[in-house]
Amino acid sequence: MLQTIAVVLLVLWILGLVSSYTMGGFIHILLVVALVIIVLRLARGERI
Repeated sequence: MLQTIAVVLLVLWILGLVSSYTMGGFIHILLVVALVIIVLRLARGERI
């Protein structure tokens, strides 16, 4: 029983590490895209 719980917790921990890295990268890409769009709109003289 304890081995099963340990294995489940280990798998969830690994999934958490993997998803945090991928989601972190995805969020950074979205932030960069948003900044590029804002800079382009300011360069064109449009309102934000």
